[in-house]
Amino acid sequence: MNTDKKSFNLSRRSAIKYGGGFIGTGLAATILGGQLNNSQSVDAQSIVETFESLVAQNKDITPDEAFKRLMDGNDRFMNEKRISPNQTRERIIEVSESQAPFAALLSCADSRVPSEIIFDQGLGDLFVCRIAGNIATSEEIGSLEFGTMVLGAKVLMVMGHARCGAVKSAIEGGRFPGRIGSLISSLRVGVERAQRMPGTNKLQNAVEANVLYQVEVLKESPIVGELIDKNLLKVVGAYYDLSTGKVNILSA
Repeated sequence: MNTDKKSFNLSRRSAIKYGGGFIGTGLAATILGGQLNNSQSVDAQSIVETFESLVAQNKDITPDEAFKRLMDGNDRFMNEKRISPNQTRERIIEVSESQAPFAALLSCADSRVPSEIIFDQGLGDLFVCRIAGNIATSEEIGSLEFGTMVLGAKVLMVMGHARCGAVKSAIEGGRFPGRIGSLISSLRVGVERAQRMPGTNKLQNAVEANVLYQVEVLKESPIVGELIDKNLLKVVGAYYDLSTGKVNILSA
């Protein structure tokens, strides 16, 4: 896949049809299998039409509206006015066959940062990837490309949080057992950038710098970049305060 966004000019229709851009017909058939009638033969045209109908999900909500919906939920959570939407038996049935989340998140695996709770959302509302240090690995990027391009999420948020243990370990350094070291090494760019930031809270600076770096990494995805260029997606960086429950926006 060409990672130079300037040279990435294929339309979604031609990309699927010819298998050289966003997604090839074989993979399209696989990921769309649940949306197609298994009793029918799958040809390129039916894949294109089904794919484009999926991309059009959430067409009645703009990226800015999706962002506001997300932040309104955090405001309710922070002020103890949660409405806990979309958590009924009816909602379970409604989303059992398909999904159209309005937001996608790359957040930390920390047990104190459950996205659906702190944004006061329910089943089928958020497409969430969680990994220690909220790192945009290849697999996380691929998942978020799917959540935005295919499922139709209109806002993509990278969210770090106060007192992140993974970032703290990256600052302190040392040797780590198993594969923990490879995860910690992925946080070094943010830690190094934080050294040039003002203020005395080195950990918060590093968490925020890491968030902004991961936003940069995500924006390098041709798929994410294409969606941004077409005003179909808003990518933001955020910092969650464990003490107050507030999500603070770092970049928008």
